Amino acid sequence: MMERIEERFALDPIAVTINETDEALALWETVAWFADEAETEMARIELGLARAVIAPVPQRDWVRESLAGLSPVTAGRFFLHGSHDRELRHAGGIALEIDAGTAFGTGHHGTTTGCLLALDEILKRRRPRNMLDLGTGTGVLGLAAAIAVKRAVLATDIDAEAVRVAMLNAVRNNAGPLFSGVTAPGLHHAVFRAHAPYDLIFANILARPLAHLAQGLAGLLAPHGALILSGFTLDQERWIRACYRAHGLHPTRIIHFGNWVTLVLTKPSRQRKTRLFKNKRAYETKAAATARGPGWEFDI
Repeated sequence: MMERIEERFALDPIAVTINETDEALALWETVAWFADEAETEMARIELGLARAVIAPVPQRDWVRESLAGLSPVTAGRFFLHGSHDRELRHAGGIALEIDAGTAFGTGHHGTTTGCLLALDEILKRRRPRNMLDLGTGTGVLGLAAAIAVKRAVLATDIDAEAVRVAMLNAVRNNAGPLFSGVTAPGLHHAVFRAHAPYDLIFANILARPLAHLAQGLAGLLAPHGALILSGFTLDQERWIRACYRAHGLHPTRIIHFGNWVTLVLTKPSRQRKTRLFKNKRAYETKAAATARGPGWEFDI
């Protein structure tokens, strides 16, 4: 149906959506929005859709309704809310105002919540001094850490728009001076080494990038530092753990939030790492390289 609409230049819908309504029967529904009833009727005739349903769009505040579905999120000491829920902030804890937009991370996804819970637990024991938020999205994780410990964080993303949004969020949350945003794919940018080593790193991205970045992230992490990983599912957990175990990192906390996993890893001292991995490194490297199963493929 999309192809038929695109082939007819006279048809100019405001928007088109295609939704699967019955997977077993392979039934799909196409909905197109037009400026007025005349354009809609012309499209129905042009496409030969005698059974098409034409109905007016109700006059509703769609923006307000969509925001109403994004209620505040509490994760440990952190309270995340949109600007429409600003009045719900309460004394105590750390409130972050993050509006839904063109970058990922409002706290409603299980990966973001898991990372914030992991951060909350780490802060009960120590205060990181040098921090990196890789794949920052809206900047929510880096901002949470920077505001909590009142120290600067380096926040990077492959998407320049995400970095722009993250920097705006830093200003809106009165943390602009603590937040340094950089557009940088992977770990090749010189900014990573310039600020290393880090005693706290967030990497809430996807399983395959996490697997590829295992060696690089392990090299950037300071001894006894904390690496918080998320963005992968339960059936990918063993693969990700093997990838990082091969580079000397040990899990200290695992959080399951629905089907999503948040993994907290640490790097032991050099002496401890040598003793633990002297006879196991070859095995772990092989395990990381040969792991197979749903979501275990290496994208090389």
